[in-house]
Amino acid sequence: MSGHGTTPADAPPLQTAVWRLRSRGCWTDAAALLEPHAATDAEAALHRAALLGERCLYTEQGWSEAEDALRIAEALASDDDSRGAAASERGQLAYASTLLGVQDRADEARAALGRAAALIAPGAPGRPLLDFRRGLISQNLADSPQSARAAYRRAHAGATAHVQPLLLSFTWRHLASLSLAEGELAEARHGFTESLRIREELGYLVGTAPALVSLAETEQEPEATRLRTEAGRLFRLLDGVPTWLAAQLGSAD
Repeated sequence: MSGHGTTPADAPPLQTAVWRLRSRGCWTDAAALLEPHAATDAEAALHRAALLGERCLYTEQGWSEAEDALRIAEALASDDDSRGAAASERGQLAYASTLLGVQDRADEARAALGRAAALIAPGAPGRPLLDFRRGLISQNLADSPQSARAAYRRAHAGATAHVQPLLLSFTWRHLASLSLAEGELAEARHGFTESLRIREELGYLVGTAPALVSLAETEQEPEATRLRTEAGRLFRLLDGVPTWLAAQLGSAD
């Protein structure tokens, strides 16, 4: 859940190659492409750390490597924007560790995202992602849906303004999850549909199965079963990634 997730038509070949690998769940290979640059280039180091952190969230593996990459990115950060972005990645990694039950790092996650908020200007391109991550903390660690909704809405508006479609798919998805929890079925279905549409348009294969499962929760039969069956097919195609989807798919693992 890091970065904007798309590459413009005239993007450098490296950037395009990294996105294609990432979108298929090949985070290790994507990070390897950036490794030659990450020792000295702050942006490459941060991008590599984000990729390895995302791998942890989707596979529940690779924590030490992600920590090492993050420390390099933090050491190379030289201005408020880069320091804020590194703090945001620190908060996301700590959040993932807490959410998945690896280690309780909730306080570290909150503190890191707080530092990021002090460094990243409200109108900066990195602010929508930060707002989204603060929403995750509110929803999943603090059990505060009202705070989460406010943060997701800020992130949604920012992602729209800065043309960050992958992030927009995540804000749609999480706003929809709040609607579903409150029994607002039509609103939830709309949000999950938009999230899925964006992911399919971007070719974000690794995020498509979770989007299908979420949408299935709002549909009646036989559509719900069709969506879950398609999600199971993609889950197997990606060798059981994301790992946490197995419980929702039942026999699909």
